[in-house]
Amino acid sequence: MLDLKNNRPWIEKYRPTSLDDVMSQEYNKSLLKKFVAQKKIPHLLLFGSSGTGKTSAIFACIQELKRKGYYVSKLELNASDNRGINIVRKKIKEFAGTCTLFKNGLKLIILDEADSMTIVAQFALRRIIEKYSDNVRFCIICNYINKIIPALQSRCIKLRFGILNNLHVKEKITEICNKENLNVSRKSLDIIAKMSNGDMRRAINILQSVSIYYNNSNNKIKK
Repeated sequence: MLDLKNNRPWIEKYRPTSLDDVMSQEYNKSLLKKFVAQKKIPHLLLFGSSGTGKTSAIFACIQELKRKGYYVSKLELNASDNRGINIVRKKIKEFAGTCTLFKNGLKLIILDEADSMTIVAQFALRRIIEKYSDNVRFCIICNYINKIIPALQSRCIKLRFGILNNLHVKEKITEICNKENLNVSRKSLDIIAKMSNGDMRRAINILQSVSIYYNNSNNKIKK
């Protein structure tokens, strides 16, 4: 669903811009903060259920590096749409093989939903990681780590993102309600948090859908 005012989904409008803004996942955040502070990002494998902050965490890292004066060049691919070996050989290899023009620069390839990649494509990706590790870093994101071949797993720092509890979900959607001037009852917030099953993306999408459905001059949602 889209933000009627600026045509943006709320999941993008309210995506965290710093690691502190990522809900829960304290161990993962502390480790990522160390990488940012050292300005040395290793190959990463972020795994766990949908809507737990995996993609938000890596984008927050990028924002924090930029604030420190680093130029970040990134290639973002959804592996479920580009799951075969051709995408590895063309887009990924081409991007990995080019050098950055900036001294304080980082090249990052983000592969979301990587557990959708074919086995052949994953082995091809492993060879590219081996060849271009001095030039580029990979962030592999997936829901099911058992679908990622061991040869890729062994080349990455693995971070598991656990399911969010209802309190964290409710905290975030309450914050959004305040920023959007929505008057939502506690009962409604509890229902949305429960319906999300620990998936922040789902909770925010539900909230935006409900806000559009009940949109009126007073922006009130009653339950």
